[in-house]
Amino acid sequence: MSGGTLDPTFAREDPALRNGRVRIAVLSALFALLFGAIGFRLLHLAPEERELVTPAASAPEPERRRPDLLDRNGTLLATDILVPSLAADPQLIADPKRTAERLARLVPGLDAAGLERRLVQAKAAGRRFLWIDHRITPAVQRAVLDAGLPGVVIRRADHRVYPKGAAAAHLVGFVDIDNRGLAGFEHALDFGRAKSLRSREEIVLSLDLRVQEVVREELGRAFREFRALGACGIVLDVATGELLALVSLPDFDPNFAARARAEQRKNRCTGGSYELGSLFKVLSLAAALETGKVRTHQRFDIPPALVIGRHRIRDVHPARRPYSVAEIFSHSSNIGTALAVFTAGGAEPLRAMLARVGLFERAPIELLEVARPQLQKNWPDVVTATVSFGHGIAVSPLRFAEAVASLVGEGTRIDATLLARPPGSVATSGPRVASPRTVEELRWMMWLTVAEGTAKRAAVPGYLVGGKTGTADKAGRGGYRRGAVIASFVGVFPVHNPRYLVLAMLDEPQATRASGGTRFGGQIAAPVVAAIISRIGPLLGVPPTAPVYEARYRERWQALKAQAALSRPEVHLAAVDARP
Repeated sequence: MSGGTLDPTFAREDPALRNGRVRIAVLSALFALLFGAIGFRLLHLAPEERELVTPAASAPEPERRRPDLLDRNGTLLATDILVPSLAADPQLIADPKRTAERLARLVPGLDAAGLERRLVQAKAAGRRFLWIDHRITPAVQRAVLDAGLPGVVIRRADHRVYPKGAAAAHLVGFVDIDNRGLAGFEHALDFGRAKSLRSREEIVLSLDLRVQEVVREELGRAFREFRALGACGIVLDVATGELLALVSLPDFDPNFAARARAEQRKNRCTGGSYELGSLFKVLSLAAALETGKVRTHQRFDIPPALVIGRHRIRDVHPARRPYSVAEIFSHSSNIGTALAVFTAGGAEPLRAMLARVGLFERAPIELLEVARPQLQKNWPDVVTATVSFGHGIAVSPLRFAEAVASLVGEGTRIDATLLARPPGSVATSGPRVASPRTVEELRWMMWLTVAEGTAKRAAVPGYLVGGKTGTADKAGRGGYRRGAVIASFVGVFPVHNPRYLVLAMLDEPQATRASGGTRFGGQIAAPVVAAIISRIGPLLGVPPTAPVYEARYRERWQALKAQAALSRPEVHLAAVDARP
C-alpha cells in the first residue's frame, strides 16, 4: 500500500461470502412464513376460545349491563351473565337463502324462511348487524364456528337471570330478549320512576325475601284450597312505608316469562282495581269520627233495610238491637256505616277523607303496572251510602293498604316504596290525614273486630292483632254477579302501636267445609293473615305484646257494654238525610 491508494485486491468481495449472505436471508424469510402459518393454524384449531371477527364487530355494543337487584338482606334477586349469542353482518352474506338454511340445520328451533327474510331486509336497508339467536349452547356455538359461514359471528351478550325464580316475580319483573325491562321493577328501571337508578351497579330493594316466601306459601295454600281465580298478599312497614312483600297469584317464573299466560303476569296487587267491600269501613268511619259529629260510643237504631229512593240497603246479618259505632265496625253493618256517614255530613267529609289518603290517585310506587282508581263522578245519597261500605268505588289493594297504614300509623300520609331505607329511618312525613284521637279510636275498633267481631279467626297467640274483614260482590255486565265475591282482610300488629300491615285478598274463592260453607273474608282471608303474622312476627323481631295492652282494650269494651245497657240509642233513622 503506497501513495494513499487502496490495493485492488481488497476492493473485490469474495463471491462465496456474498452467496452465503443471500442464502441466510432466503432461509430467514422462509422460517418467518412457516412460523406465521403455524400460528394461524393454531388459532383456527381453537374456535371455542375466540369469537369470529368481521366488520359486524364494529356494530354498536349492547347497552351496558343492568344493575343487580338485591333484597334488603343482600339476597340476589336479579343479575346479568354473559352468554354466547348468534349474530350476522348482512352485508357480508352473499347468499341469504343458503346461509339461513345452513343455520337452521345447526340451531334448534330456528326458522329458515323467517331468517332469510330478515337477512334480505337488513341487507337492503344497509344494516351491518342483526341478532339471529340469543343464548346459544356451547354445542351450537362450536357447530356454527366449524361451519365457517361468511358474515355470521358469535357475540357475547348480557342475559338476565332470576336466581329465586317465581318467588318475587311481580315485584321484580322481567326483561325482553334484548335485556330491556318489560314488567315490575325491571320495567321501571328503564321507563319509570326508578330510571335515575339505572346507572348503579346494584340496587337494594325493600323486599324481605323471607317474608315474601311466607306470604307466598300461606296465600298460595288458600288460593288452592278455595280454588280462587286470583289472590294478592301484601306486607307493609307502617313506620317506613317499605314494602316487605308483594305476592300476586297465579304467578310465573321470570326466567321463562314468555311462557306465562296473561293471568299469570297480571299484578293483582297494583295493576287491578277492585271493589273491596267492608274493608272501606276503616276509611268511612274514620271520616265520620274525624268530623267530631260521631263518636265510637254513639248508638244507632239499625232498621232491617235502609231505603234511599228506589234502592234498599240491607245487612247480611241483620242487627237485633241498636249498635254503637264500635259495634257497627266490628260487626260490619252496612246500614250502620251509612247512617254514621250521613250523620257526619254525608258525601263531603267522606270524599275529603278518601282524597287525603290518596284514593283518588294512582299509587306513586316504583312500578308502572299501577291501576287508576275507578270512581263515581256524582255522589248522590245512594252512591255515598254504597261507597261507605266499599261498593261503587274500586282501587288497587296496595293503594288501600297505604290508606289504612296512614290512618293507623301516625295519622300522616304514607306512600309505599320498593327501595330499602337506611336502618332506623322512618317514612318521610306526609300531610296529616287524621287526628291522634281518630287514630286511637280506629286501633281500638280494629282490635274489637278480631276479639269480638267478624275476624275472630285472625287472632294470633302472643300478638295483639287488629283488622277489618271484607266481602264484596263482584261487578259484572249489568250489575253484580251472583255468588262471585272478593274476600279480604287487612290486619295490623301489634295493634296498640302498629308496626306492620298485612293484607290478603282472594278473587272469587269457592265455599268449602273449611270456610263453613261461606265466602266471607272472615272465614277465608282472615286465617291467611293470622298464619302470616304468626310466622313473620318472630322473623322481623317483633316481641310478644304485653298483656297490659289487651287488658286496657278489653276494659274499655266492658265499659261500653255497661253504658249501652243503661242508655237509649242516640241516633235514629229520622235524624239522617237518607230517609225513604
